[in-house]
Amino acid sequence: MKICIIDTGSANLNSVNQAIKRLGVNPEISNNLEELSSADKLILPGVGSAVSVMNGVKKYNLRDFILNTKKPLLGICLGMQIQAIDSEEVPLGSTENVEMTLGIVKGHVHKLQTCGLTLPHMGWNTVKHTDHPLFDGIKQDAFFYFDHSFALDIGDFTIGECEYGEKFTAASGHHNFLGVQFHPEKSGAVGTTLLSNFIHNFEESE
Repeated sequence: MKICIIDTGSANLNSVNQAIKRLGVNPEISNNLEELSSADKLILPGVGSAVSVMNGVKKYNLRDFILNTKKPLLGICLGMQIQAIDSEEVPLGSTENVEMTLGIVKGHVHKLQTCGLTLPHMGWNTVKHTDHPLFDGIKQDAFFYFDHSFALDIGDFTIGECEYGEKFTAASGHHNFLGVQFHPEKSGAVGTTLLSNFIHNFEESE
C-alpha cells in the first residue's frame, strides 16, 4: 500500500509521517502530481492559516488533482477546513473571507464562539461520532487533541462533533473525502486507531 502525505509547504509533516510509520507503512511526502497519482490513499495536513494552505495548493497546482481524485483523502486540521466552501480565517488586516477554498463540503469555517473560553481551543476534548467506519473501535466521547481557533459548521457531512463554547464539526465525511479537526497523530492510542481505520477501511471509489 502506498500512502502519500500531501506537502503544501504549510505543515509540520514529521509527526504525521511518524504516526503512519508506527502502523507499519512508510508514507511518501510529496507535492508532485505524478507521485500523488500513484498513491492508494492521501493525507492532507495543514497548520497556520487557511490562506497559507491554499497558497500551497495553488503553488503546486494541486487544486484540480484534489477535487478530481477518487482516492480516500484524509484532511487533518486545516486540511479538513479547506474542504469547506469558505473560511473566515484571513490574513491580519483583511476583512474578506477566503473564498477559494475547495468547496468539497457545503459548510463554512467560522471563528469559534467560545462564550468566554480562551482561544485557541487547545488540548483534549471529547468527540461524539456517528459510528462512521473512520471511528471503528472508538468509543463515544473519546478524547482527541485539538489546537484551533476556527471551526467548520455542523452539516450533513458531519460524522463527529465536539463542543467548545459551541458545537462544531470535529470530523467530516463526503464520498472519498474525510476530515478531522483534531490531530490524530497527537491523540495517543485513540488517534492511532483512527489512522489505522483510514488505512484499512477505505478503498478508491469508482
